[in-house]
Amino acid sequence: MPPVSDEPYPVPARVYRVEEVHRRSRFLTTLAHAPDARAAQAFVQRVRDEHPGATHHCWAFVAGPPGSTRAVGMSDAGEPSGTAGRPMLTVLLHGGVGEVVAVASRWFGGTKLGTGGLARAYASGVKLALAGLPTELKVARVEVEVVVGYPAVDALQRLLEDVEARTLEEDYGAEVRYRIELPAGQVEALAGAVAELTSGKGTVRRI
Repeated sequence: MPPVSDEPYPVPARVYRVEEVHRRSRFLTTLAHAPDARAAQAFVQRVRDEHPGATHHCWAFVAGPPGSTRAVGMSDAGEPSGTAGRPMLTVLLHGGVGEVVAVASRWFGGTKLGTGGLARAYASGVKLALAGLPTELKVARVEVEVVVGYPAVDALQRLLEDVEARTLEEDYGAEVRYRIELPAGQVEALAGAVAELTSGKGTVRRI
């Protein structure tokens, strides 16, 4: 399983749809943003409701960074086993886009495509959709705990703004403890700055 990336990665910026016809069968492939499995399943149902007359609604999703298999799903939706969901998922895993769901709605045109023809048709729709899909970069954010002494609080507040941190929780005891969320790529910079600010006494710990 590939590690979850802290680097920014592309995700769908909006719903995007393409259409192809293979031997008189119409294939409508729709891609959308799916940050988790629940969102992916909800979108599949949305497409089913939008096109109730389709013969099949096959789908696949990658609810994580590009290429990650930690949260994936697929369905042949009544097509012969392995001819739809698996080819679609394979294309998504190699498509360079994360947090994406693909739904392929098929209207049978009267001519059987065979298992190979079906697999190629379903994969083709996802490839075509990925080629034109508008994307935006997602910056991974993580939670960390920062502990400093009271003399460092004012300077730390300014530092947190510099690293685009959002304070989730503050605890004022013998020391000041913050639970914050910030871009993953900024954690190392924050740790170095806190160490310098507190002469090595402050701590930054990823939760």
